[in-house]
Amino acid sequence: MESRTLKKEELELVVSNSTAKEADTVSGESLRIDPSIERSVLRKLDFKLLPVLSLMYFFNSLDRSNLGNAKTDGIDEDLKLVGNQYSIILAVFNVTFSLFDLPSNLLLKRFSGKTMLPIMMLGWGSVTLLQCAAFNFAGMLVCRLFMGIFEAGFFAGVIFYLTQFYKRNEIAFRLSIFYGMVTIAGRLYISNAKQYNIPTNGHFLPWTIGAFSGLIAFGVFQIEQHLPGWKYLFLIEGGATMIIATFAAWWLPLSGSKCHWFNEAESQVAQMRLLQDGSVRTTDSLSITEALAALLDWRVLVWAVSCFCFGVAQSSVSNFLPQMVALQGYSAVKTNLYTVAPYCVGTVVLWIIAKSSDHFRERSFHLAAALIITFVGYIILVTVDADTNKGVAYFACFLLAAGAFVPSSIFHSWHTNNVTDESQRAATVGFLVGAANCAGIPSSLSFKADTAPRYMPA
Repeated sequence: MESRTLKKEELELVVSNSTAKEADTVSGESLRIDPSIERSVLRKLDFKLLPVLSLMYFFNSLDRSNLGNAKTDGIDEDLKLVGNQYSIILAVFNVTFSLFDLPSNLLLKRFSGKTMLPIMMLGWGSVTLLQCAAFNFAGMLVCRLFMGIFEAGFFAGVIFYLTQFYKRNEIAFRLSIFYGMVTIAGRLYISNAKQYNIPTNGHFLPWTIGAFSGLIAFGVFQIEQHLPGWKYLFLIEGGATMIIATFAAWWLPLSGSKCHWFNEAESQVAQMRLLQDGSVRTTDSLSITEALAALLDWRVLVWAVSCFCFGVAQSSVSNFLPQMVALQGYSAVKTNLYTVAPYCVGTVVLWIIAKSSDHFRERSFHLAAALIITFVGYIILVTVDADTNKGVAYFACFLLAAGAFVPSSIFHSWHTNNVTDESQRAATVGFLVGAANCAGIPSSLSFKADTAPRYMPA
């Protein structure tokens, strides 16, 4: 595999100001970069790239979770679902969502993030719209299968894409900002309050992990309509997704050196700073040989086990924290409010720990600290009687949210820091994110209504 390096004349950088009165010549051995230009590059990436990617991930989480909202509006009755058919629909999504991370990321390396990320978004946006046409179990099953395929590679793809712009000591905090969208969008809803003996005061209330997705669903369901409310929900969210995807296809840059927001000096700096950091080795095309070599590395298999383990804890918090709060005996309105608060705190803690990890250029202790926080939260919930110690149990929910989401940013920053070949990096990220997604399967089977309220098996 051949590596492509900058020619000597391409490594000339104007370092004083835009009048180009002075210049430094840099070499591959020692790249000297004007700090003011580098700050400009970083500022543009932070304010022009990250917000768009975060918005895309917001809709990724929104469209993934809206089936839970639809159930609160009676989609299971309209589709005549019986028995465990609704659970099967959810399970099919998780299977394809886990299996297609790796192939999606290899395609992204082959065709670029600028191309593949909007295509993925158009794909799941189209499926969201098509869910409106489903009229039985089979139709919705096929829709969710393809929803998992299109959504699968997005998170892994963004991780790989960001490594083409940010240095090793910058990536964790940026990933945390991006990943924070999952706590804002919301991911799962307690769609049947009676199943968990939750008081609803006669209202059909969507229970949300995040802050906005339930509000969107609630507003849509209040519209006077001729079609079921869940169909309008899919139409609105699917249509908005496709609009954002179309904008992203135009807005996202191909790479740091080919970015329409940068002037010539900034484009040079964008590539030079990665070379100086030693965080990437640019190749002309995808190398299947290098990708397979990465997957056969025993260290990657160990990383996969680690991803799966912290993924179980994270999925459990993501999917079942509303139940943990609700089963402490609060009213429906209070539970909805009290569920949002831990996630807001968790998002802030995620950003703080990720920023600290980048600042100190350290991953392992920050990762361990987050896992310990989550572990303590689970221990408290297991040992404390939530009926008589509501405050303590609620505090444990804050600990769970504070620690559960940190590993995704820290761990994926850690292993991408140590893989410099882009083909190997694409394969590694796709495989490891897929391993973490698999954790949702045992997590969903651990929390059962007949083991409430303590959920001891989980």
